Amino acid sequence: MKTKRELIIVGDRVLIEPDERADKTSAGLLLPPTVREKEKIVSGRVIKVGPGYPVHDPSAMLEESWKQTSSKAPKYIPLQAQEGDYAFFLKEASYEIEFEEKKYLIVPHSAILALIRTTIIEDEHDRGF
Repeated sequence: MKTKRELIIVGDRVLIEPDERADKTSAGLLLPPTVREKEKIVSGRVIKVGPGYPVHDPSAMLEESWKQTSSKAPKYIPLQAQEGDYAFFLKEASYEIEFEEKKYLIVPHSAILALIRTTIIEDEHDRGF
């Protein structure tokens, strides 16, 4: 029997692959772990994002608790971060995990300070005009 494992990010959390290049200076010197531990802001590539902030339906609270609820799917306000973005975030808010022999950080969306999103802009010369 074959199985497939998938890491599902819940709520307003973001899965980030830490930037290993940040362990070196621009001159290529390797920074010791003690220097990296003192940093408050770190960066990395966004791998997955959760569905967002849940939106609670106030009308559902008026229903009787003993009644069977409808099978409506929950609603979410989507997150600003997207897969592929480069994120700068507060290190102290992140949690390190290992999944399939790779290290990742789970970060609450509120701890992300800035995002870099790369988009490809098609030039008229590229289209043959």
